[in-house]
Amino acid sequence: MPLSNDKNSIAEDYDGSLLRGFAQQKTLKESVSCQGIGLHTGNQVKMTLHPAAANTGIVFVRSDIGEDGYVDASWRNVTETKLATTISNEAGHHVSTIEHLMAGLAGCGIDNILVEINAPEVPVMDGSAEPFVSMIESAGVILQSVRRKAIMINKPIKVGNKDSSISLNPASTFGVSFEIEFCNSTLASQALDMKLVNGTFKDEIASARTFGFACQVDALKKAGLALGGSLDNAIVIEDDNVLNQDGLRYHNEFVRHKILDCVGDLYLAGAPIIGQVDAVRSGHALNHELLCALFSNTDTWSISELSAAVVPGTGNLFAEITH
Repeated sequence: MPLSNDKNSIAEDYDGSLLRGFAQQKTLKESVSCQGIGLHTGNQVKMTLHPAAANTGIVFVRSDIGEDGYVDASWRNVTETKLATTISNEAGHHVSTIEHLMAGLAGCGIDNILVEINAPEVPVMDGSAEPFVSMIESAGVILQSVRRKAIMINKPIKVGNKDSSISLNPASTFGVSFEIEFCNSTLASQALDMKLVNGTFKDEIASARTFGFACQVDALKKAGLALGGSLDNAIVIEDDNVLNQDGLRYHNEFVRHKILDCVGDLYLAGAPIIGQVDAVRSGHALNHELLCALFSNTDTWSISELSAAVVPGTGNLFAEITH
């Protein structure tokens, strides 16, 4: 279902304090590159972010494939959600572990970009979105002449069960409330409620790292997963201890990273969402299921063209912790 359906216009005074700099599409001023290892494949990867024209969207380009290597970053193209989010094109070529990069692009308000990559997996870097935010900042961001469109949530929608669930509800901005619970005293239960407005995304969410348990490493590697994982790119927990020498970046880094993953997965909607996310022990599979359920019901959403006042340099999505 194309996102061009059911267009409305948000009035100039529609929550303008939250949407400043949010109304125009954005891309990079120049290309920027990085190199790193794939978390699950263990492959060395070179990735370059290139500017793209308005209305291009986010497109991955497998430079090792050729003409069939283009994969649109869309919920329609999600083909795997086990421990990471993978998208594939009609030719069967895929790009995996895209969620941290997608979160960085969402957090920086990037609408149009070509992601050139010479392997089937995005480099994990340090296990967070911070390196990608730094890349975007070093390249610079430019406003484009075309206005952004946002997905407005009109009616509540929820997927999952009593043990794990995720929902979207009408709201005046994009917020995420997330709860996690593990049978481990280091993680135990954590909850965080955030409103994604102009504020402190880079300081509060982008640097939260992915995490895992030492007791699962052997099984994951036998399954062909986590082949590139290390203490350099993930928090590793053994019994009730964090093995990383420098410890945690936040006392609740685990739930912050789950919010990061959720922001990245939901940016596959193809536009920013204006609505409240409430998640309980959700993961990549449920995040994707929510988008599928959302777009299967035209009563739950509509597309609006943002028309708030534009203030250059304030267009990023940032987090304001409410409790």
